[in-house]
Amino acid sequence: MTYAIETKNLNFSFGGNRKVVNDLSLQVPEGSIYGFLGPNGAGKTTTIRLLTGMLLSDKDNIYIHGQSLQRGMPGIFQSLGALIETPSIYGHLTGKENLKVITTLRGLSSNHIDTYIDIVGLKHAAHRKAKEYSLGMKQRLGIAMALLPDPSLLILDEPANGLDPNGIIEIRELLIRLNREMGKTVFVSSHLLAEIEKTCTHIGIINHGVLRYQGTLEDMKRSAYETGEVVFRVPTATDWMPQVSGLFAEARQQSADEILFPFADAGHVTRINQQLVQHGVPVSGIQVRGGLEEWFMHIIDKDRKAIA
Repeated sequence: MTYAIETKNLNFSFGGNRKVVNDLSLQVPEGSIYGFLGPNGAGKTTTIRLLTGMLLSDKDNIYIHGQSLQRGMPGIFQSLGALIETPSIYGHLTGKENLKVITTLRGLSSNHIDTYIDIVGLKHAAHRKAKEYSLGMKQRLGIAMALLPDPSLLILDEPANGLDPNGIIEIRELLIRLNREMGKTVFVSSHLLAEIEKTCTHIGIINHGVLRYQGTLEDMKRSAYETGEVVFRVPTATDWMPQVSGLFAEARQQSADEILFPFADAGHVTRINQQLVQHGVPVSGIQVRGGLEEWFMHIIDKDRKAIA
């Protein structure tokens, strides 16, 4: 497999013994949307600063499209666009003028500015002063700035942070479009599990600088749901258990009115419910326990206890 980003035992500290990034080995497949997930203070922004050369690793262990970052600077940045934290925008200039400033500073062609303004959904506001932009519009303008060199790899640090629900949806749809329609590999950090789940194809979970999980979204869901269960509330469950066991060998009684099943996915729950209802079992309620959110919190909590 070819990786757009690969790090090998990456370490970094700002002084003292505590590592902000600790033996981090990332593998970001080309063509993926890779969600770099972790709570605030986990080491996400420091990692991104290392990937973009804003902080320097003392070893040659960061590779962009297979090329050493350390030995490939500054030319390697022609294939990389980045938005770290909030974009640097001149409020007294229009959105389009802000992009022209970037092309001038970086020696880039300004021929495609209108195309990128359209891609990020700011065509209607291209000639408005940037100080009049909402936070979501400013984030999209920042992404347009990162796109100006037409990079194959886009690195974004919490682009949905602080946005309202509508702004979050707009950023999500933009990232998916950049990946599917334009073929960009997108590396996006976030502390929002639900948003990463809706956007990304691959996941890396970091906490206290340590990579706690790395894999595809589907593998992560599979790991999470292996420990999940679904509770069907059935009045006088004891009376119904022989019939339920005949339908589902994995069913087990939890209490006088609860029957448990291993949780596979939402479709599995629906099929169980249909079968029970068709056979006259009086289901009065359904509750899923475990699942992705609890699995994620377990990983974070386990990491916290190990360090404490």
